[in-house]
Amino acid sequence: MTADQARVQPQEQAQRAERFLALHRPGQPLLMPNPWDVGSARLLASLGFEALATTSSGFAATLGRLDGSVTRDEALAHGAEIAAATDVPVSADLENGFVDTPEGVAATATAAVAAGLSGFSIEDFGGNGEGSIYDLGLAAERVAAAAEVAHRGPAHVVLTARSENLIRGRDDLEDTIERLRAYQDAGADVLFAPGLKSTEQIQAVIAAVDRPVSVLVLPGVPTIAELAALGVSRVSVGGAFAFAALGAVVDAAAELREQGTYDYWTAAGTGRNAVVAAFK
Repeated sequence: MTADQARVQPQEQAQRAERFLALHRPGQPLLMPNPWDVGSARLLASLGFEALATTSSGFAATLGRLDGSVTRDEALAHGAEIAAATDVPVSADLENGFVDTPEGVAATATAAVAAGLSGFSIEDFGGNGEGSIYDLGLAAERVAAAAEVAHRGPAHVVLTARSENLIRGRDDLEDTIERLRAYQDAGADVLFAPGLKSTEQIQAVIAAVDRPVSVLVLPGVPTIAELAALGVSRVSVGGAFAFAALGAVVDAAAELREQGTYDYWTAAGTGRNAVVAAFK
């Protein structure tokens, strides 16, 4: 199968994108885990998840790199591959679009649509240190450029706009809300501020905007039931599943090397059985 044959076809892309947006229901959050390769994508889809999203950090780890080191072409090819591997909607983590200018973001968005994705995210962190958050005016222009591309074709590809303040050393909820409202006005379909943790923070964001709100689950974040009660529309895990898998490898390796035992086969057996069921 060639790369072109493997890609999601336009009609299917439009249907998946429509379904993806419809799955964002306040109070009934879409649980959207983040696979890091084709195998994990197919496995997670087989477990009943209705949509998936790529993870920049998890994908980078498969290449032996740290987050922020994946190129635009690598991220887009990875997103296309994940989208073609399952029949559920797939959204791609495209970081800051891999470029600063609105024109560059539009080019990245054009490639994302061509890749057959149902959605993608664009963030306002420039990648040059904790203080590298784009000026609000430029950040909104970047979202507007992405939205124009995402929404102009036969598929209404779902654009998620991310405010990175809270995970980039700027603990400023007021500015975060101002940014999310600006991104809403610029055409974003979903709003996302990774790092929201408390009930009060999440309530404040949801009350301030008129778009579905996505939450990244981290230690200390309310439970799924509590997030639903707050009106959250989507939940993702970022690189957590990828690193949980790698953590299991570390534990298994330590057991083998230090104890000379094989108790890791309990978890390995669960994984193998799941893979056999998913890939047959």
